[in-house]
Amino acid sequence: MEDLAPDRDDDPRIDAIVFDFDGLVLETEEAIYIALKELWDEHGHELTVEMWAQSIGTNSADVFDAVAELNRLAGTDYTEESLIPRLRPRIRGLIEAGDLLPGVAEWLDDAEARGLGIGIASSSDREWVLGHLDRLGHTPRFPVVCCFDDVQAHKPRPDSYLEACRRLGVEPSFALALEDSVNGVRAAKAAGMWCVAVPTSMTRHLDFEAAGADLVVASLADVSFSDVVERLRPRG
Repeated sequence: MEDLAPDRDDDPRIDAIVFDFDGLVLETEEAIYIALKELWDEHGHELTVEMWAQSIGTNSADVFDAVAELNRLAGTDYTEESLIPRLRPRIRGLIEAGDLLPGVAEWLDDAEARGLGIGIASSSDREWVLGHLDRLGHTPRFPVVCCFDDVQAHKPRPDSYLEACRRLGVEPSFALALEDSVNGVRAAKAAGMWCVAVPTSMTRHLDFEAAGADLVVASLADVSFSDVVERLRPRG
């Protein structure tokens, strides 16, 4: 994969912020993991966070397919389609118990006040992303939403980020990506963007610096946009 990132010797110029969705704007990944882990437990097998985290931010079938692996271990014949009626109510209940993750609303307020472009780049489909944003009443806050449907490519390919930047009318080198997964960080960096990693309980054990993250923070609630720009500024 070609890395489009330019050399950056000057202070960072950021004209747009592009958010990942799952695990960054809304905690959906933990809910899916819990539902699948409960299914594995029923069959006497353990689905660990480390196993599940491989697929976060990308197409799970390309990296680790939890359903196919359970079939192999337990001799079951589940398909994703057959499990939807069974797991969806559990997943929905867990997700709908939460709201925007800490710090997201404040970052949106700051970005709007500064006149920055705001978008989402996600490996999920539009129905999933917009359905949750509509339910929470936050859709208007994200003028650009770019999903798998739009580019037919999952992260770590940079397509969703490149398309989001194109729609926002900014060069990727002047855009900041906010990510919670290693696959997402690799996608943003391949697109040529600045990238701040915000690990979750699902991804905290992963090496974000090795993936190319410019900065790793515990929570968006811990830092402001100005803090991030200052920390991205070259030293010396």
